[in-house]
Amino acid sequence: MTTLKKQYDEVIAPALMKQFNYTTPMQIPRLTKIVLNEGLGDATQDKKIIETAINELTTITGQKAVQTLSKKDISNFKVRKKMPIGARVTLRRDRMYEFMERFIRIALPRIRDFKGIAGKLDGRGNYTVGVSEQIIFPEINIDSVNKMTGMNITFVTTARTDEEGYALLKAFGLPFNNNK
Repeated sequence: MTTLKKQYDEVIAPALMKQFNYTTPMQIPRLTKIVLNEGLGDATQDKKIIETAINELTTITGQKAVQTLSKKDISNFKVRKKMPIGARVTLRRDRMYEFMERFIRIALPRIRDFKGIAGKLDGRGNYTVGVSEQIIFPEINIDSVNKMTGMNITFVTTARTDEEGYALLKAFGLPFNNNK
């Protein structure tokens, strides 16, 4: 069992139960999955960009990434239906906790002039953070990077409100800046 999972079971869950006055342990918000997504508009011109992104996401997460396909034709962007335009990977259970721990303890501190992440959730207790450079992850070899690509990392929780989701993610150690 990973240390974050153990910390959730022993410390975070009882604290949230007390803080929000839950009557049963099933009401306590949990982290269900983490989704990493890279949108690559340049992939319409160069197919190797998708392969590179899939390899990088696979290296970062330890789980095979898949390509995302466009849903419809958009002539202005030279996009056809079912054309590869991105890459994503969904992490659950132990891999999710391992990735979250590496993200909080190793990757985020490597961001230049880091002052915390914005604390704006989506209204249902889920949180998405944008990362502008993939090189903050130590698994990526800087010398082999051809192009800086960013990604969105979404933390999906079972929280019903933003307040509950914020309390859960804050307890896990996400470094939110003070203005909520």
